[in-house]
Amino acid sequence: MFGAGATGARIARQLRSSGKVDCVEIRDQQAEKARRLVETLGAGTDYGEGRQFGSDTHAIVIATPAGSQATIARRAVHRGIPVVSTSNQMSEVRRLLTLDQEAQHNGVPVLIGAGFMPGLTGLLARHGAGEFDQVDEIHVAKVGTGGPACARQHHRSLSSTGLDWRDGKWTRRAGGSGRELVYFPDPIGGRDCYRAGLPDALLLVPEFPGVGRVTARRAATRRDRLTAPLPMLRPPHAEGGIGAVRVELRGRLGIERRVLVLGAIERPAVAAGAVAACATLQVLAGQAAPGAYGLAGVAEPLALLRAVGDCGVRPMRFEGVSTFL
Repeated sequence: MFGAGATGARIARQLRSSGKVDCVEIRDQQAEKARRLVETLGAGTDYGEGRQFGSDTHAIVIATPAGSQATIARRAVHRGIPVVSTSNQMSEVRRLLTLDQEAQHNGVPVLIGAGFMPGLTGLLARHGAGEFDQVDEIHVAKVGTGGPACARQHHRSLSSTGLDWRDGKWTRRAGGSGRELVYFPDPIGGRDCYRAGLPDALLLVPEFPGVGRVTARRAATRRDRLTAPLPMLRPPHAEGGIGAVRVELRGRLGIERRVLVLGAIERPAVAAGAVAACATLQVLAGQAAPGAYGLAGVAEPLALLRAVGDCGVRPMRFEGVSTFL
């Protein structure tokens, strides 16, 4: 596993506690951080270094800062090793998607954006789509950040160009535009959300043929928007507070028009760790098809959602009030 930050530490802990993984090898550019995590987790974890993969490597989990994952994933696919990536950077997700043909040729899956959003949002969208004959619109939103790398990516995304899918073509949108009041599960409640450099549409559109609109937004304050083009004014916290995601599906069932809203609430690093670990276990069990795709493309989304729920991240359905699925 690559990455020993807030999310990486939780992925490693979840994998070890599952009882289904014999050993997790942890690597990080900051060697001391990786060694401390190995010491904390104890038996069943090893410290690794370098760029080479051992012959007994069954899967690679990449939880390094966004922008550093595509190169590792490409090397793993060349070796025929499955990959689970947590990247939420648009340009990097594009590069990971280009691995699709080689991944299919080598018979290995590359699961992209296995985190809170994207990741859990893709699973919720795929699960919710089962209640429609045709999904016409998908709108996802997020509030909160995980560790420092996630906070920095959040800061940069608000000054980056967003990407919407509308009527069969891509539309570029200015980051920080499109203010919309979005209601998340309590106690988060309503938050102003804006367009940003988010990769969600890239991962959702291929999995929903005929979908007319796909948008992604993230919560931000006025200060977030004003300072987005500047370097961060102060160091980010080791881990952010409580966060939430929301997925809104619009479509039809028979002649009836329907709207379905799903969501979840949890600390983003905790939720991302649970999603990535459960996705990795599905890969190790041979339940993921070859190719490069997001979690909306997994064969058994409900099984993966239940596994994530068993880790304490419980999806909710909005029906006047939030209720657990």
